[in-house]
Amino acid sequence: MEEIPHRWKAEVRLGLQEALVNAAKHGNALDPSKTVLVRFSVVANHYWWVISDQGVGFQPSYVSEAELEQVLPCDEQECGRGMYLLHKIFDQVQWNSQGTELRLCKRVKSPSRAPLLL
Repeated sequence: MEEIPHRWKAEVRLGLQEALVNAAKHGNALDPSKTVLVRFSVVANHYWWVISDQGVGFQPSYVSEAELEQVLPCDEQECGRGMYLLHKIFDQVQWNSQGTELRLCKRVKSPSRAPLLL
């Protein structure tokens, strides 16, 4: 998190926490013998995280930006809010074909919007 500009830290931290909890809980089924691997890189003003788990995989359905706004889960539902948060926080959210690797990208100098969390 040291390399993330201050104005984006809270938002990125929230998104990464959600992704990491999902990898451990849903991907690895909280199996202590399995690991979650995180790789981080910076290319120009694009910050990339690749989070891999050792689970059986996840097949996300494609959801457009308009659909995301319509399907915000209610408070009683645990599943679904994380997906919504990831798509709101990161500029790119991609899974590999096996569903065991999540790629997240944040453009920190993006003029498109201000941080969600201040």
